[in-house]
Amino acid sequence: MATEEHRIRAALLHGREGALLTGIHAMLRHGLRSAPEPTDVHVLVPADRRVGSMAFVHVERTTRLPPARVLREVPTVPTHRAVIDAARRMRNHDAVVAMMAEAIQRRRCTPEALARELADGKRAGRSLPARALAPLLGGARSVAEVDAWRLLGRSKLPECRWNIKLFTADGRYIATPDAWWDEVGLAWEIDSRSHHAGPGEHAGTLARNTRYLRAGVVVLQTLPARLRSEPQKVLAELRAAYGIARGRPRPDVHTG
Repeated sequence: MATEEHRIRAALLHGREGALLTGIHAMLRHGLRSAPEPTDVHVLVPADRRVGSMAFVHVERTTRLPPARVLREVPTVPTHRAVIDAARRMRNHDAVVAMMAEAIQRRRCTPEALARELADGKRAGRSLPARALAPLLGGARSVAEVDAWRLLGRSKLPECRWNIKLFTADGRYIATPDAWWDEVGLAWEIDSRSHHAGPGEHAGTLARNTRYLRAGVVVLQTLPARLRSEPQKVLAELRAAYGIARGRPRPDVHTG
């Protein structure tokens, strides 16, 4: 039975000399794991090459062949190209956000590189990736943070900063809140039960909250599921937390 490696190498042979692996299989070769299971092997070939898709091979002609990286003996496109090429063929918004966010979080590419690739590439399939990328360009780094970013657009609260490190006046690290309102000293943490379920993660969350308390920072914790199931309640809680923070002296903390 043919393995995925056999299929990849067969697809590149079908594309002939200069063909490059892109899309989900290329993302996997770059060490990313958040993409869905691939249904075919996506390869790029020069625009003037007369070779088409067949069976498990999706051939895309392009005038924009990027420099190849050879990963495990396979010529592969850079990460930002792989992510955008995969995203343009997808229909699930959360899946697109998740794989873009992973690429950014793991420093395989920058949000700006994704934006440039999206702007420079084909118009077909651009709409969904553009919507998914907008919050990530604003600083969000996960599906939950994108939900929070969209909810904040309805809040009428001042703009916040995303994933900014906080320090005490003498330089001790406090935390990196998902969202931070510097003018009043309010932190918002989108805390997943699954992420904090283990003993180590739970202890880390408690230690983080203690550091917030000692620094005098008002912090609101929200479960990700509530951003969709109870958006109005979350907005009310967020506005209340902002009011409490604004009514107190701003804590002596700074960002870095």
